Amino acid sequence: MNLDYEILLFFLYKKIIKKRDLDSILDECGKLDIPAEKYILSHNLCSETAALDALGEYYCMPYVQMDMLEVDKDLLKVFNLQFLRKNKFVPIYIDINGIMIVATGHPLDFAAMSIIAAFYTGAVNYILVPPSQIDKFIDGETAIRSTAVALEDLNNSSERKAGEQGAEKAEDISDDERDVVNAPAVRLVNSIIKEAVPFRASDIHIEPAEKTVRIRYRIDGLLSDRARFPIESYPAIAARLKIMSGMNIAERRIPQDGRINMSINATEYDFRVSTLPTVHGEKFVIRVLDKSAFNLKREELGFTREANGIVDKMLSKPHGIILMSGPTGCGKSTTLYTFLREVNSPNVNIVTVEDPVEYTMPGINQTQVNNKANMTFATALRSIMRQDPDIIMIGEIRDEETAQIAIRAAITGHLVFSTIHTNDAPGVLTRLTDMGVSNYLVADALIGVISQRLVKRLCPACKKRSKTSKRETAMLGFREPVSVYRPKGCQFCNNTGYRGRIAVHEIMHLNENIRNAMTQNITAEKLREVVKTNGMIPLWENCRNYVLNGITSIQELMALYME
Repeated sequence: MNLDYEILLFFLYKKIIKKRDLDSILDECGKLDIPAEKYILSHNLCSETAALDALGEYYCMPYVQMDMLEVDKDLLKVFNLQFLRKNKFVPIYIDINGIMIVATGHPLDFAAMSIIAAFYTGAVNYILVPPSQIDKFIDGETAIRSTAVALEDLNNSSERKAGEQGAEKAEDISDDERDVVNAPAVRLVNSIIKEAVPFRASDIHIEPAEKTVRIRYRIDGLLSDRARFPIESYPAIAARLKIMSGMNIAERRIPQDGRINMSINATEYDFRVSTLPTVHGEKFVIRVLDKSAFNLKREELGFTREANGIVDKMLSKPHGIILMSGPTGCGKSTTLYTFLREVNSPNVNIVTVEDPVEYTMPGINQTQVNNKANMTFATALRSIMRQDPDIIMIGEIRDEETAQIAIRAAITGHLVFSTIHTNDAPGVLTRLTDMGVSNYLVADALIGVISQRLVKRLCPACKKRSKTSKRETAMLGFREPVSVYRPKGCQFCNNTGYRGRIAVHEIMHLNENIRNAMTQNITAEKLREVVKTNGMIPLWENCRNYVLNGITSIQELMALYME
């Protein structure tokens, strides 16, 4: 029996491949001497998930996501991680009957399976998971082990130094710091940064105290402790970080900013590093930017079908200004990059001015603010207007001069995108008028405002249903208690009850009624009533729908309600 042919027939049955391609794929598999499923994946004929799902059905093997499995870490320690990565295996646990459950990404690798069988004398059952998820899991475990070893070496090194010459003050610059020859410090910094990726951290905080240094990760908006090490080792750690991010190693009196570019698991990451002098030394905050996150589609950002229809109308306008509002870290830049990608074409000249440039996009001219060189938003905008732009993106409207130039650009035939800090979409009018822009100019130039927030997604593995309390029932607008999902906590979500975040939006698309109201000097409260009657769905209402659909919790809705 030709196994490749049988598998291809099954893929044909599952409509993964077409009948006319079956023979040619089979011939290519023979010429290249590779299995059918590997050929299909390498030629992008289907996704890894779809192929593994079909193979699981073909072999009658259960198919799951790696993150849904609770791995016995003691069992995992018995195995060499490089062996597991090479052969795409992860031992999960041994059940009460002595059967070892093993996750595999290669169900046809019988040679590797025989090694597992030789290692474990009992029965072995296999479950299918995507190979890329096994790689991600192994990389995470490697980073965790590397961090633990580096911390232990660092502690031992600190104890030896303390015994020989006493503790060094964090303010002194030592030879170790200049030369960065402290190998444990180098390994620890690399491990801390690489470990943040599988932990899904958005920020890394390295905070010196009187006797220790604390490392914390911000995951899904919340900070959690990761590790601590002695303050004596901190000068070498700080020096390593400064050299990696291109900072002045000798300067400790003023804040500095830098950047680290690193490839982790074949994915490009950008780490923005910021320092702040404190009484115990410099505090470091590292923002983790996954460059692939800027390639998301609108649906992946949380835009509903109705919201996409409104955004389509806004982006189709030839000129005017579209503003994104919301607090720092709510994903405004990611959304703006998504819009720029949609309007980008060879027929238009797109110029941006950003602080800093977070993601370089092909076909777009991007400029970075440099305050030391007097390259401010306003200065850059004046120059950009002489560059024959069709579309302009301004990182943020911060002052009156930038606001005035942006509004004039929108009125004079340019499509302008920018961000602004307001509590809601209608509040943009008040903010711009406070900056000195006339109401009638705002009403004439503004296409629309999208106010955005991030709320935490409930963990799909452990969320549980329960009835609402009296207060919650009233808040949701019901008379009788309703069933909603609540966070619980499991290994999949690191016992937080949440896994990832999703954006919730409030879109104010201007029409004649709203423009007329904006020119009549009405209060923000009255303007909000006008835009609601003209079709704007408030942030709270959209988040309420997330709660009722089991996407987020009522606690997240209450946090939004209390803003």
